Amino acid sequence: MEDAEVLELYELNYSDIMILSSTNPSSSSPEELEKIELMTRTVMETLGPRGPGLLAITGVPNASELREELLPLARKLALLDHESRKRILKEHNLGSDVPLKNPGRSVSSFAMQLRYSDDRESTESKQASGVGHSLHPEENNHDFEESCNKEFKNLGSTFRELGFCMMELGLRLAQICDKAIGGNELEQSLLESYAAKGRLIHYHSLLDGLLLKEVDRSRSCSKKANNNKRDQDYLSSRQKPSESSNACDVKSSGIHSNLWQQWHYDYGIFTVLTAPLFLLPSYSLTTETEESCVEKCSSPIGHTCLQIFDPNQNKILMAKAPPESFIIQVGESADIISKGKLCSTLHSVSRPTKLESLSRETFVVFLQPAWNKTFSISDYPQTNWMFEKQCLVTSEKELQLGRDECKPSQEIQRIVPPLSSRLKDGMTFAEFSKETTKQYYGGSGLQSNRC
Repeated sequence: MEDAEVLELYELNYSDIMILSSTNPSSSSPEELEKIELMTRTVMETLGPRGPGLLAITGVPNASELREELLPLARKLALLDHESRKRILKEHNLGSDVPLKNPGRSVSSFAMQLRYSDDRESTESKQASGVGHSLHPEENNHDFEESCNKEFKNLGSTFRELGFCMMELGLRLAQICDKAIGGNELEQSLLESYAAKGRLIHYHSLLDGLLLKEVDRSRSCSKKANNNKRDQDYLSSRQKPSESSNACDVKSSGIHSNLWQQWHYDYGIFTVLTAPLFLLPSYSLTTETEESCVEKCSSPIGHTCLQIFDPNQNKILMAKAPPESFIIQVGESADIISKGKLCSTLHSVSRPTKLESLSRETFVVFLQPAWNKTFSISDYPQTNWMFEKQCLVTSEKELQLGRDECKPSQEIQRIVPPLSSRLKDGMTFAEFSKETTKQYYGGSGLQSNRC
């Protein structure tokens, strides 16, 4: 869907989000109050049923440095041999929710629970005392392992610091929405959960698949002979694509082809993510070193590769955001808690087909309610139950037109279970998330056989 229409996200500056979430706007001048009211209304319209359900936050202090330090580590972690990666993840209290031993995976995800009680002061204290910064290698570690220690020494602390920053953004946005809706249920739901989940994600290029297979075949990746063979394999694959190298992309068709991540709703309150970093490695057959030259680029294709389905327009839109911004999108729990005043975002991540060596790096924080949070849907608008639109046509010509226009929603419906099939009145968040996961990825789920 590289030819899809580009949506430039509404941008909210960090200074504005601080003002809008302030509890004492009464000291502001009439002009400032008018500006606050206008921005609040725009935020609610952007995140509401008639908007895209996501926006961008710019100008966050220190975010650029943290993003620059953390995101490139996603690819480096993904391409390590399994034992080295396992050791590093353990040292930094990170885990994963994808099968990292599978060299054919399209995504590598590294996760950590982030607790609201572990505020920035405790993080800074750990950094000052060296906790999280220094690893303790075993006596028989080799040079490669020592190099890993040095390269990943700030992984855990940077993960936490950027994660807490993003959690604050989510809380601030919840405060803004609560003030517009009335009450403080969104903010309270976040605080009662005590924790959020952070994920550092590497979206693999086709080249990464070849590199992982090479690592899987041999743990000794520093020899020139291995480099030359790897590069020859890669160049050969560019000239004559192999069916086995990415069978999913070759055999898939329609709206779901060439996706890094399949269509879905997030079922938490807010998802906060960094604007992605794209990496474009280049290899030379004459190189003497194992490391490649990796070019960092903000958006070589003019957007983030995050695509949303807009039911109001019945079309797919590619989200575009400033390179160092944060994107916040609405999850289904916020949709339910706000009684439909906020609208969850149906989205996926597309893979650029013309840049097969391009990888995508991002950091995501999922903000969710407590597991025992009970959902009441008595006041939830019934029109929000299903995102699909009815195509009402009369003549044969209109019938054909209607089929074409409804094709995106019809195809997406095949793999996205509607909210009405997953949510019942009185369900806890734990029950809702379990049912959602079951319908997406369970034995009969249409996404259970994803590549």
